[in-house]
Amino acid sequence: MPSTYFQLQYHLIFSTKNRRRLISDSLAPDLHAYLGGILRNLAAVAVAIGGVADHVHILAGLKPIHSVASVMRELKSGSSQWLHQQKGLAAFSWQAGYAAVTVSPSATEKVRRYIEAQPEHHRRKSFRDELMELLRPSGIAYDERFLD
Repeated sequence: MPSTYFQLQYHLIFSTKNRRRLISDSLAPDLHAYLGGILRNLAAVAVAIGGVADHVHILAGLKPIHSVASVMRELKSGSSQWLHQQKGLAAFSWQAGYAAVTVSPSATEKVRRYIEAQPEHHRRKSFRDELMELLRPSGIAYDERFLD
């Protein structure tokens, strides 16, 4: 085949260390834009970025050259540095882990809307319940002791 064809979209979720509520409503738009810039610099596409005070959701289009672990490392370290240096949040850090689930083209719009509606969604559902609802149907094994 003379060309490479791909469609690799991921729903990425990661939280602040100890799930501290450090992402204020006023900080979130700048943080989300910065995360989108990191993805752009990696030649990836930020389809949607949203979240609440203690975690972030990203729907991202990646290329075959990307490894999810490398993208996550860049997102977390780059945004942490930016938050420390530009926003004066010296105590800010992300949890070590994350969730990454592939998204089919037919589900892209549903996931995008879900990410954009995070504040509304978390008025009714905890992060833990949300994560289990994402992991379970994806067939991802998890230990409930480590979901927070």
